[in-house]
Amino acid sequence: MPLVNMRDMLNHAYQHGYAVGGFDLVSLDFLEAIMAAAEAVQSPVILSLAESHFEYYDFELAMAASEAAAKRSTVPVAIHLDHGASFASAVRAINLGCNAVMVDASHEPFEGNVAATKKVVDMAHACGVPVEGELGYVAGVEGEDAEKHPGEVVYTSVEEAKAYVEQTNVDFLAVSVGTVHGRMRGEPQLDFERLKQINQSLKIPLVIHGGTGLSDEQFSKLIANGVTKINYYTALADAAGNRMRNNVDADARCGYTGIVKGIQDEIHNEVKRCMRNWGSAGKADEVMKHCEHWQPVHHVIIYNVKDTTEEQVKNIMARGEEILSQIPGVRRVITATAIRDDAKYKFSWLIEFVHAKVIDSYREHPDHVAFANDLFRPIAGDRISIDFAQSL
Repeated sequence: MPLVNMRDMLNHAYQHGYAVGGFDLVSLDFLEAIMAAAEAVQSPVILSLAESHFEYYDFELAMAASEAAAKRSTVPVAIHLDHGASFASAVRAINLGCNAVMVDASHEPFEGNVAATKKVVDMAHACGVPVEGELGYVAGVEGEDAEKHPGEVVYTSVEEAKAYVEQTNVDFLAVSVGTVHGRMRGEPQLDFERLKQINQSLKIPLVIHGGTGLSDEQFSKLIANGVTKINYYTALADAAGNRMRNNVDADARCGYTGIVKGIQDEIHNEVKRCMRNWGSAGKADEVMKHCEHWQPVHHVIIYNVKDTTEEQVKNIMARGEEILSQIPGVRRVITATAIRDDAKYKFSWLIEFVHAKVIDSYREHPDHVAFANDLFRPIAGDRISIDFAQSL
């Protein structure tokens, strides 16, 4: 399962002078085309799911498909929540399988951005999940994503960037140096000197939002100054849209499959072009060796009860499933009863954690402590608890 820690992936890119694409997907066509391109050129890849796109697809279903794609891939993959809207969004994304998150508080004043981001960082790091922050504001100009990012561009300052990283402990920083969401109008003017100073000050992987419309030379200069993750969507959407319009022009009566025919090829070719230009092509094996593989943990409890009816146990199990599944880093909670009456232990819990770090954060979480002390432990004195690492 080549789902890997995005912190390791981007640190490798930072140390070796290339960038990994964070390609936003909005359908299975996008997912399949992005993964096929990564396989074709043997590149690490970030599957990016932006909350601003959730109106176009079911996030939970898209996460299941993205995880399935990662599991069968031969190249290293990270799954990233992009432009999350809230702390709750980050918790939900982690519990559904994202192994990197970004909650966008860049529209807030500096103090508000720091406070919102630090809250996410503290929670996510306790789950082993790295966090991308954003300082400055990358506005939208025109195209599909422009209306999601209204307002004027606010450039990232070196001084605030240093303070922001120190106060939040983010793993990566998205900076504003002149790019825009959507399509560029005219020739983009990027502030490379500002970016150079930010990179020299922070020395952590930097992120560019709004990669569409930049020249190969501009991308090279961004990467030379610390950019290791490039968010990319509009050009993929435009390539797909152009192919669909051409299909309709060729056959005005074509149905759905006729309209979308060939759009994966267009997306695939654009993603490959980016991977080659940004230097990630051919790096898959090297990155795989460098990265921690994302390995879920199964927290297993088998137990017997005393002075309690089976109906009461079932009610406690149901309450536990409801409470414990909301704790950050908990993928799922499964309760069960032994099939055989002569089994040594009658009942069980299987709680899946996203990462080994959740063992400690879960144990100390107030919701778990309250449930365990008030409802579970008083009836389950005879119990065994073991943590298992899921085999890769």
